[in-house]
Amino acid sequence: MGDKMFVTIFDEIVQILHHDYAGCIDKKGWDSPHDYRNKINRLQDQGGLNNHTFVEFVEDYLLDFKDLHMSFRATNKAKEPTSYVGFTVRRYEDRLYIISSTEENRLKPGDCITALDGISISQLVETHKRRLMETQAERENWSPILTRYETAQVTDQEGQTFTLDLRNYEKEPYEADYSLKEVAPDTLLLTLTDFMNHHAISSLIDENSNLLKRCDHLIIDVRINKGGNDLAYFELLPYLFEGDEINLADFTTDRMLTNCTKRNVELRVEFLEKIRHSIQDENTLNQLNALICVLEENKGKGFVELTSTAIEDSLLIKTKEGPKNVILLTDVYCGSSGDSFVEVCKHSSKVTVVGRPTMGLNDYSNLAVRNWHDEFELWYPTSKLSRVEIGRGMSGKGIEPDLYIPWSKHHIHEDIDLQKAVELIIERNRLFLKS
Repeated sequence: MGDKMFVTIFDEIVQILHHDYAGCIDKKGWDSPHDYRNKINRLQDQGGLNNHTFVEFVEDYLLDFKDLHMSFRATNKAKEPTSYVGFTVRRYEDRLYIISSTEENRLKPGDCITALDGISISQLVETHKRRLMETQAERENWSPILTRYETAQVTDQEGQTFTLDLRNYEKEPYEADYSLKEVAPDTLLLTLTDFMNHHAISSLIDENSNLLKRCDHLIIDVRINKGGNDLAYFELLPYLFEGDEINLADFTTDRMLTNCTKRNVELRVEFLEKIRHSIQDENTLNQLNALICVLEENKGKGFVELTSTAIEDSLLIKTKEGPKNVILLTDVYCGSSGDSFVEVCKHSSKVTVVGRPTMGLNDYSNLAVRNWHDEFELWYPTSKLSRVEIGRGMSGKGIEPDLYIPWSKHHIHEDIDLQKAVELIIERNRLFLKS
């Protein structure tokens, strides 16, 4: 990285957040860029700044905006060392419970951490309040915090206590799960861990259209859903609603305002052009083309509500014969397009949402990606919902389930949410037979 290049990139990031970011007006004055710029200059002059520490500085700066939909990262090409301790945790009361251990074989799901570097979990919650950004333990993300410590005090499931030296591991590449299987008579389980691969999701739905039409009950698991593109779930919606037709525009009174700066339009269009190849459905492709056109038409106009006949027509969806009863399993690991999917489905009389509130990322959405030298990427929202201006946003709250099931340590070894979904189905069958 050339001399002063870190400062140049940081200055552009600040410019983006002050002019292009969807929250630039709502969050004006929240950040302190001068403090960070001075630290970067000082460290670079001393030779103490590298790609890894630069990412950490920028990530810390972004916390000022309190927006989980925004991120800065080193790209794969940068070949920076990974910061992954080999396991994931979730807080319950004053302990961090191991919920998965993909690389760290010294731990098992169900073990718990009571302290990091000798500091109790309750103390750490206060120390990292700014980074955790949540008021509920079950919503906290401890992954970036674990990497800052060297040891963990662990109690295993037999009650034995030991000290674990924390290590860094290569994180396994993420693999999407789009699957459909029978879990009980006349009951299907559809798992969608993201809405990124439009073609794969569309193919799954098309290939199983007869099953979706004939089944009495459908459970959809989006407890882990990394988002993607709303268009990817449009072909599933017809099976989830009653009536002949739905208009998605009827489900909200919010206006979506897009900050159509020159930079945002160019980055958004570049991104949309890249996903064309994954879309084969003609109607969806028309929607994509309409969005590109309306973005281009509004380039340089600032905050605009994007409308066109083609976009409005795309919100009209003809329903299809489908399951009588749909249960949607949700959790905080469901965000972005996952948030949108849950919010839309809650308008169906056939759908019951079970679990915990979603992540709640969509106050500010429609991400643009700014790339520097194939080494760094800034992902930031370009659109906002009008409800944030009157204090009705979803940040920190998510989309509420109809039936809330608090997360507890018992979820580690039992799928309590799925069990509850099956119980609801059995109960509804019993009531139907009685009537």
